[in-house]
Amino acid sequence: MFEPIQNRKIIHIDMDAFYASVEQMDNPELRGKPIAVGGAENRGVVSAASYEARKFGVRSAISGVLAKKNCPQLIFVKPRFDRYKEISKKIHKIFREYTDLVEPLSLDEAYLDVTKNKKGNPSATLLAQEIRMRIFNEVGLTASAGISVNKFVAKIASDYNKPNGQKTVNPDEVIDFLEKLPIQKFYGIGKVTAEKMFQLGIFSGLDLKNRPIEFLEKHFGKSGSFYYDVVRGIHNSEVKSHRIAKSVAAEHTFDSNLSSEIFMLEKLEKIALELERRLKKHQISGKTVTLKIKYSDFTQQTRSKTLPYFIADKALILDTVKELLYQEKMKDSVRLLGISLSNLNTEIKKTIVVQLKFDF
Repeated sequence: MFEPIQNRKIIHIDMDAFYASVEQMDNPELRGKPIAVGGAENRGVVSAASYEARKFGVRSAISGVLAKKNCPQLIFVKPRFDRYKEISKKIHKIFREYTDLVEPLSLDEAYLDVTKNKKGNPSATLLAQEIRMRIFNEVGLTASAGISVNKFVAKIASDYNKPNGQKTVNPDEVIDFLEKLPIQKFYGIGKVTAEKMFQLGIFSGLDLKNRPIEFLEKHFGKSGSFYYDVVRGIHNSEVKSHRIAKSVAAEHTFDSNLSSEIFMLEKLEKIALELERRLKKHQISGKTVTLKIKYSDFTQQTRSKTLPYFIADKALILDTVKELLYQEKMKDSVRLLGISLSNLNTEIKKTIVVQLKFDF
């Protein structure tokens, strides 16, 4: 027996190709052309791509070299994070004219709980239309929206009619919507998990719904109960106006691959110093140190250790990182190193949003 769907009214707003759209808005010569933010150097990675570039298979997180290969006429633009933050603040100011229950996910997307809203409008669909229109008129950019009874369905729905569109999934439509949804469209199910589900004969929401919870927990661990619930429309996570940071990280992509642990330690010392700066800025400490390693073949590995006490000092972080670095031999040369601290002391005393930064 599962809980009934809660009739909350949740809007998920997602800006359309945000970084790229800001660049095209500010520079008319870029409008209508395939552009990528970041990624210009040999070691660069694309942070965002315009819709004109996406037609050629250019998307975020691919290398600049591959992006140029896919789209020879691609124009690379250096990121301007201060400008993106400035635009984001204007957009979020609009959100807060409708509700104080705004949960930012990043600079370009947020959840809004408009069950009770400042406009007294009972229609979340009409509110989403109005918000999108105001963003276009006052900021000059387009946004897409998903509207439904919980965050999970709203997030999926916002991707349905992109760009510059919206989709509402009403309470009585949620189950049918999820049953017909291809499993790879479920928010939180990535490529690896989707492949595993395909091998188990799960291709749609209905296939997922037909699997008992014991089966899902056996094959997917703790995530199994999450999948069991969400496919039934159960997702009771509230829209929180402040998100508590779960980890703080710093990382760097290198111009040339590193093959010696000695050279890696030199780089890790600088990364640890940057991490210390971020931790002290927000008065955060943590117990779990994680070393992130990305090899030249783009495979990734993480190694973690949890300490019995909270730390934020560079020297203590680096001591643990050294131990993790020499835990096992490197399987290949390394193109990226990162350090993160989790298991933080933020549960009660801190409510901050940590905005991830890309390295170019």
